[in-house]
Amino acid sequence: MVAALGLMGGERVLEVGTGHGYQTMLLARLAACVVSIEIWSDLAEEARGNLAAQGIENVVVLVGDGTRGVSAYAPYDAVLVSAAFPEVPPPLVDQLRVGGRLVQPIGPGGQEEVMLYERRPDGLRSRRVLSSACFVRLYGRYGFPPAET
Repeated sequence: MVAALGLMGGERVLEVGTGHGYQTMLLARLAACVVSIEIWSDLAEEARGNLAAQGIENVVVLVGDGTRGVSAYAPYDAVLVSAAFPEVPPPLVDQLRVGGRLVQPIGPGGQEEVMLYERRPDGLRSRRVLSSACFVRLYGRYGFPPAET
């Protein structure tokens, strides 16, 4: 998924779904700036600690609804979504610059095709299927409703 973004070192990347921060660290080594958003505050805090322990300083980890993106840092050269939904949330498309790339698992959660897209002047275009995979569901306003607690 990271390789498919074709990062060259100067990009601004939005990561939806920080998790423990491992993929975030990879993105930080390959891009100029990474904005990562995690819906679960405990995971975001753990990721911040993991990133700090590795001396990574070009990442901003936020807690919030990743399906809305983070417009304050847009436009992005690349977007990587680490959770599954049957379609790409519209705010993520809106925040991706023309020519930018987006990778997302497309499906219901548990059985997806990881897709590479490119933002064109007329909208998002599918470029290719990267692989089959099993991902957690994407939660948020433009995703699945959060589970009852």
